[in-house]
Amino acid sequence: MVSRVIPVDNFDLVIFGGTGDLARRKILPGLFRRFLSGQMTEGSRIIGAARGEMDDEGFRTLVREAIAEFGGREKNETDCIERFVERLHYVPIDAMGEGGWTQLRDLMRLDVVRAFYFSVAPSLFGAIAERLHKYEIANADSRIVVEKPFGRDLATARALNATLAEHFNETQIYRIDHYLGKETVQNLMAVRFGNVLFEPLWNNHYVDHIQITVAETVGVGGRGSYYDKSGAMRDMVQNHLMQLLCLIAMEPPSKFEADEVRNEKLKVIRALQPVENHHIVRGQYDAHEGGQSYRQDAENPRSFTESFIAMKCHINNWRWAGVPFYIRTGKKMKARSSEIAVVFKDLGHSIFEGDEARHRNILAIRLQPNEGIDLQVTIKEPGPGGMRLIDVPLDMTFSEALGPDAEDVTDAYERLIMDVIRGNQTLFMRGDEVEAAWAWTDPIIQGWEKRNDVPKLYDAGSAGPDDALMLMHRDGRRWRDIKG
Repeated sequence: MVSRVIPVDNFDLVIFGGTGDLARRKILPGLFRRFLSGQMTEGSRIIGAARGEMDDEGFRTLVREAIAEFGGREKNETDCIERFVERLHYVPIDAMGEGGWTQLRDLMRLDVVRAFYFSVAPSLFGAIAERLHKYEIANADSRIVVEKPFGRDLATARALNATLAEHFNETQIYRIDHYLGKETVQNLMAVRFGNVLFEPLWNNHYVDHIQITVAETVGVGGRGSYYDKSGAMRDMVQNHLMQLLCLIAMEPPSKFEADEVRNEKLKVIRALQPVENHHIVRGQYDAHEGGQSYRQDAENPRSFTESFIAMKCHINNWRWAGVPFYIRTGKKMKARSSEIAVVFKDLGHSIFEGDEARHRNILAIRLQPNEGIDLQVTIKEPGPGGMRLIDVPLDMTFSEALGPDAEDVTDAYERLIMDVIRGNQTLFMRGDEVEAAWAWTDPIIQGWEKRNDVPKLYDAGSAGPDDALMLMHRDGRRWRDIKG
């Protein structure tokens, strides 16, 4: 299977923080894969900008090493790597001062797309935006890409939006959430809106509940000092899980265009009911089998920051009235797994008796690992002995369906960066969407702080606190097993 790849226009992409961890792990190896695919035109260039003193050749060496360390099978394409690094340049830059900006301006070209990736701390966004305009490096057609965290509450998100709006209009700002670039997340929209089979069932008449799980096996590790000021609610729920919930719950847009899609996502966020305290479980991983506890990793022996969240949410609209959305995310869990499960209601009447009557259809979208989609259906177990029913999945695992081409499934960052060059904002968050998410999240966090809420401890390598299991059991439901 060969993907149809359409080259983008010639561009100059400036990566602020071009020597940092994100650039080395994701952005630069991803751009090399786009180069290999033929999507990057000969007239396109990548310019690294960071504090460190380095010349073009030093940056090219860094990129060679990044591809060797973080690339896939493409890391062996030695000749192509050399052709790729020829288009790389580097400018030492002082984000808060004046050093390097004139040199960067002189390096930019006319008549190409100018894009600027802010792979830096949010505290630098305003200073960089200001200098891009002061030195006339950005023009009316330029695009900027900003990474999360986009604020830490509603007030700071509004302030950050206002700062960027002083220099760029909304059509130029690309707030990136890499979850929206995942193949299976986009397949979620294809399944919903491209198949007559599902959309008629996508409502409270047929759906019993929906589960969204993002589980990680790693702890906070070297990010302890950052994470302890953030926690699972700010780090995961307010952005990643909120975006997944929106894509599951939104109304069909009139067409697949940026503002049409984002308008419908915004309606979902604004329709979210406030979450009652007894519908939320906060957790913090404890030491287990020789591993460190969260407080040890964060180097804060009195930390009340959560590494786990489970909650029950409701959307106050006609489509989803009465349907609970259960979301959970945590670190140091039993397996690495990201999944959305749409659990359909029981049959209105079953002709089978006893245990044979209790079966449900479940549509599961696996985001990672083993990306794919499966639909659990009920069939008769083969063999004699009467009518014995079993549940089996109609499985589309990408690695099996696509064979060797599964390795060529585009990484989220690759897709999103190319969308920036094209000027396609469909998979990026709009400013009012970010602010609406914080407006829903802030009261929850403020409630914890007011009550001095203490997270429940859970063993590393488990499925989270027992209270999270009870959140479902009280409703006569159960979480799906976390499988890697």
